[in-house]
Amino acid sequence: MEIEELKKELKKYLKEERYEHSICVMEMSEKIAEIYNVNKMKVMKAALMHDMAKQMPIEKLKKYILDNKIKVSEIEMLLGITLHGKVAADICRKKYGFDDIMCKAISNHTTGRPNMTMFEEIIFIADKIDETRKYEGVQELRALAFKDIDMAIVKNIEYTTKNNLEKGRLILEQSIKTRNYILINKQR
Repeated sequence: MEIEELKKELKKYLKEERYEHSICVMEMSEKIAEIYNVNKMKVMKAALMHDMAKQMPIEKLKKYILDNKIKVSEIEMLLGITLHGKVAADICRKKYGFDDIMCKAISNHTTGRPNMTMFEEIIFIADKIDETRKYEGVQELRALAFKDIDMAIVKNIEYTTKNNLEKGRLILEQSIKTRNYILINKQR
């Protein structure tokens, strides 16, 4: 499917604000893909559809996960906040013919994973720094993403982890593993 067709499909799943975020993530991913020499069209499609299941009720996401035997951690199932990526990846594979590279990026866009491909890294960070994001430090993170995407990911995970700790929330192990993997492998 072409981008314009996917945009029409996406409107069926999302309210206007979330749809705008997805458009901005797609635009940001295109800019980042240019820097890191990654297939822009594939990146843009994955970025556009990354949140397609975001507004599904948590119970419906959990049912979809169980019915389709999608592997998730116990904490992910308990929290429910990252399930939309797993569900979106599965729908994109089955309904829109997205390949494994695109689906992995969509599936892991909230937590990352150790040893991400550049494609996955672009989707991960574009979601965190698109123009709809207004949190403190986002401008610096945007600039860093264009110079050192790995460190931008590390800084984002550190910010999110600190924020979750301050609010007494559970921390997703996958994000910590992602951060540690990048730091260990950057030193080599």
